[in-house]
Amino acid sequence: MRWQPLTALCSLLLCCRAGSERGAGDALPATVILPGSELGPAWDLNGVIGTGQSLAVGAQGSPLRATSASFHNLKLDLGNRFFPASSADSDRLSLVPLSEPIRALARGYPGPYPRNIYGETPHTSMASQITQLVLDASAGRGDYVTVHSVVGESGQPLSVIAKDAVRGKATGVAYESSLFETRAIARLAKAAQRSFGVGAIVLTHGETDAESPDYERGLLALWRNYNADLPRITGQTRAIPLLLTQQSSCPIEAGTLARSALAAWHASRAADSGLVCVGPRYQYSYAVDGVHLDSLGYDQLGEKYGQIYFETVVRGRAWRPLSPLSARREGDLIHVEFHVPVAPLVWDDQLPPAPASPAEWAAGRGFELSARGAKLTITDVEIGSSRVVIHAPGAPREPLLVRYAATATSNPRLRGARRWGQLRDSDPFVGATTRTPQPNYAVTFELEVP
Repeated sequence: MRWQPLTALCSLLLCCRAGSERGAGDALPATVILPGSELGPAWDLNGVIGTGQSLAVGAQGSPLRATSASFHNLKLDLGNRFFPASSADSDRLSLVPLSEPIRALARGYPGPYPRNIYGETPHTSMASQITQLVLDASAGRGDYVTVHSVVGESGQPLSVIAKDAVRGKATGVAYESSLFETRAIARLAKAAQRSFGVGAIVLTHGETDAESPDYERGLLALWRNYNADLPRITGQTRAIPLLLTQQSSCPIEAGTLARSALAAWHASRAADSGLVCVGPRYQYSYAVDGVHLDSLGYDQLGEKYGQIYFETVVRGRAWRPLSPLSARREGDLIHVEFHVPVAPLVWDDQLPPAPASPAEWAAGRGFELSARGAKLTITDVEIGSSRVVIHAPGAPREPLLVRYAATATSNPRLRGARRWGQLRDSDPFVGATTRTPQPNYAVTFELEVP
């Protein structure tokens, strides 16, 4: 059976699934309640809004990989004839199978919506991962349909993709476009007698704002604004989480800090925050520029987004990545306790150690230690099930600062970024699209040691 637009016959959404062994006439239920779930059933159509900058829209993500339809998952087709439909009420709009590319690729830079796509985005692999996890958890008796809106703007700071952005000649339309797509999908779902709500916002961002002192405040404002504006369209009462990952690329100068990565972690821990820090991005496969991912890396990122969406939105469980809980000192030893999603901690020797620059941290496996801004020598790092012990002989008897994967090295790792570490957990999760292992890697952080 061929896929048809939702406006033609909505029942077609549930009577075929790519790669399924079911017959074409075996309809799947539109909602599923999983054992142990803390939430009620899903909507028939579950919106995912993807925003951010270049990594959100697939820059350098070629060749395309996820070009086949992703189960029943969908995207909005804008009915391109001479110009794309720009009214949410246009009869040219329809929902079509989700695959890469999301839309026709951009022809220049900057590329405003809808010509904002540059290559493989994380969204098709994210959608496939969510559906596969639901199928696995329900023994193949359920389904989960996501509808993806990808509205990011390459190279733009948070102020340009946020609400009330100053609109330029080719920028400043991301937030407005996300509301446009939500209105259109809500209308199409209602016409087909299907329920619809936005399950999550996905933010892939931070490079342009790498040194912004207001980034944490901006992240929280973005989440609050979306939670005010989207429910007015969908009528939903369920809060909408914002899933984000930490950038590891910028600024590129050796010795500089990725302050936006630290801000992303802090914002996710703020009181009453609806931000969910999925984890870092340093572990993925990068393009040769060391800033953008390649198409494999985008798919891996999408799988991790999908895994955490499943935990937080489908199952309703709190998520905290591999991240520090506390630090204390015993003589020349610094003990850092971690929240470990799947114990024990492991060194990932598939990732190379950081180059010996600065020399003081060459043995740190990604850990950095300083006192009053002066670098302190790390001679060894040991791990236990949930603890890291840093050896720092001769460290002064004053408060210390321990960081992890925060400072740019002199050179990026091969097909990687300039900040990384080797600490991961033992999560056996394997991505549904790439079939690669996807454990959880330690977040970029800084922590004071009394």
